[in-house]
Amino acid sequence: MHQRLTRTSAEDIRQKLADRIICGELAPGTALDETSLASHFAVSRTPVREALRLLAASGLIEQKPHIQAVVAKPDDAKLAGMFEVMGYLEALCAGLSAVAMSAAERDVLERQHVDMSAMVRAGDATAYAQANDLFHSAIYDGAHNPYLAEVTRSTRQRLQPFRRAQFAVLQRLRQSHQEHTSVVAAILQGDRQGAENAMRAHISIVEDAYRSLSHAT
Repeated sequence: MHQRLTRTSAEDIRQKLADRIICGELAPGTALDETSLASHFAVSRTPVREALRLLAASGLIEQKPHIQAVVAKPDDAKLAGMFEVMGYLEALCAGLSAVAMSAAERDVLERQHVDMSAMVRAGDATAYAQANDLFHSAIYDGAHNPYLAEVTRSTRQRLQPFRRAQFAVLQRLRQSHQEHTSVVAAILQGDRQGAENAMRAHISIVEDAYRSLSHAT
């Protein structure tokens, strides 16, 4: 039970720090002191240390042994490569889902998409970001290839802070939902190539939205 609480706390801290880094509140070069962060979040240093490890894995901070962690400036070339791989992985998941998803799984995906439209109308970026994770996860699982799902989730985790940043871009919620509409339609129609193309285009636009935000801050 204790381990589960620690993981949850670390993830919560990671996400809050990631949001502050992405929006520019924590500028590149800013030192991240474990003791100060533990005091700020009212936790021990253990979940803070884990949160910093996760942030380092996503490239948001630089962390070396015996040296204080600092906010890193994302390397454009590396980030572009990660988004490129993500595009191919998600496209493959979408394409396989178009031919492998069960009727029940297709119904769940369609309901998720419909439910997200209410979040778009309300402008609730936080709820949409959470629902977006579940939406993409359903497509990973729908491919019925456990190894592919594992690799895709791992890559997504590394890009998660950058992907979530897109929702701070004006009108991005509505655009994202429209892109999802194309993906869902192709999957429901069993159109493998169409699903792959729609998903790859979606991930490319996600990257563009992130870059628009990062260059504006």
